[in-house]
Amino acid sequence: MNESNFRPKELLEGVRYPDVDRLARYMEEGILGHQSLRAALRESFSTHANRNALVGPEGELTYAQFDDLTDRFGAALLRQGARPFDPVILQCGNCNELLIAFVGCLKASLIPLCALQAFRKHEISYLGNLCKAVVHVVQGDDLKFDDVAFAEEMRECVSSLRIIVQARGEQRGKADMLWSLIDSMDRAEAHRMLDAIPDDPFQVAVFQLSGGTTGVPKIIPRFQNEYLLNMREVAKWNRYHADDVLFMPTPFMHNMNMACFFGPMFLVGASITVCPDIRQETLCGVIKRYNPTWFGLAGPILSRIADQMQMASTEDKQRRKLIGPKNAARLREMLGSPCYHIFGMTEGVIMFAHSSDAQAVLDESVGRPVCAYDEVRIVEPGTEIDVPDGEVGEALFRGPYTIRGYYKSEKEDVHRFTADGFYRSGDLMMAQVTDGKRYFYFRGRTKDVVDRGGEKINAEELENVINTCPRVHASAIVGMPDPVYGEKVCAFIVPMPGQLPITLAELTEFLQAEGLARFKWPERVEIIAEFPLTASGKLSKVLLRKQVTERLAEERAQSTVTQG
Repeated sequence: MNESNFRPKELLEGVRYPDVDRLARYMEEGILGHQSLRAALRESFSTHANRNALVGPEGELTYAQFDDLTDRFGAALLRQGARPFDPVILQCGNCNELLIAFVGCLKASLIPLCALQAFRKHEISYLGNLCKAVVHVVQGDDLKFDDVAFAEEMRECVSSLRIIVQARGEQRGKADMLWSLIDSMDRAEAHRMLDAIPDDPFQVAVFQLSGGTTGVPKIIPRFQNEYLLNMREVAKWNRYHADDVLFMPTPFMHNMNMACFFGPMFLVGASITVCPDIRQETLCGVIKRYNPTWFGLAGPILSRIADQMQMASTEDKQRRKLIGPKNAARLREMLGSPCYHIFGMTEGVIMFAHSSDAQAVLDESVGRPVCAYDEVRIVEPGTEIDVPDGEVGEALFRGPYTIRGYYKSEKEDVHRFTADGFYRSGDLMMAQVTDGKRYFYFRGRTKDVVDRGGEKINAEELENVINTCPRVHASAIVGMPDPVYGEKVCAFIVPMPGQLPITLAELTEFLQAEGLARFKWPERVEIIAEFPLTASGKLSKVLLRKQVTERLAEERAQSTVTQG
């Protein structure tokens, strides 16, 4: 076996590439190929040139138009001084310009770092310095935050940042305007520049981000041919086709949206609806005009579109497919459309329920892996001792599109992966065989995170920032139940002796000054003299969660009595 056949032409510092022996097996058995994601997208755009790629309130773009705009944007960044494999921080809300920037980077072999619009100095300075980002793309018309001034501030904090691109709005500061860059780039010259970049199926395509389950988000390198496989397996499993219309108004830079929805949809020539905000008027208007076939219903989206969706004809309801992490039976009953559970992680494995599954499986399980080469073990947490089907344990994953290591994290990865390459997910699952197929049932997490409408908020990261406040002696972050987001953040705080207890408003003011993304801020503060302990003397977050849940129930009951 010639290892050079399965290695990228250039090894990037800090990237853990797949193990050659396993990669060779996937290549020899035909599961992974020599086509890059970059090449596959260009091929699809050409094939579907006359179909609509992007649709929504800000206008429509055919695949031919989208292909041209992304070519010219990618080439323009190269002309500005970016070089293939330079990281590009993408930090915009959902808009046409974000997708143009993302695909343009892929075409130029620049590596998008998929940041959230809500990130602030705490996150961007860390990530930018870690990967030595060269370009920072910001939205530019955010009415609540001057992200152009923020990008200029980050250039002072991240020495490698040289280029700022403003995607929208009136030009401010010294940022390059996205549309000006595109307009200044000759189409033929753009093609020449991009065609000169060799395809490398084994090279990094995207820097995705972890949910931040152990401190600040970790960078997850996803590679050209494996990310392409991930998208193609999802498209095949869900039978996506060119007549589909996607409604998934969660952030485009989330791996779930990218790898399971808009990415696969691009590969089959479907239409992507782009909602620049999640106001009820915007969301319902898009549904009414474009009649989507696939819906993602995370966070607050459902409550804003339920009435509009219930107005559809029986035929349209049956044509629709709904995706959610849980509550499939309730959503199916409420909206009259088939609903399928999804389970996935940015590190790799993707599971879906399938239309052919038994009703009990559809109602309760998260399905099974979409790729036949995905391997799943359920073990006693923290060990490699397998538990039998029907018992709950920690899920371990290995497969052709599951990573082998985080970026610049080799020392820590020893504890995150088994010696033979299984990823320790920290997710609790149970396996059960039905009709000869092995299905999986999500049963919680071993990791200390709060899942706020799909955004994973690391408790340790937030506690570490809060504990630097002079008025805080100690803090403990737990998730409290919420009917819209599933969970919200509650901070239990032991005050510093001699200091007045900190209020929620004072705490959020402190966190804003520290540059922490707003979605991580606590939405409730509970002052406590000391933390409850387990029998072994450790802080018991189980008891803290129970305490806040009971208090919320008491408050709701009292409110009902008062209103009555």
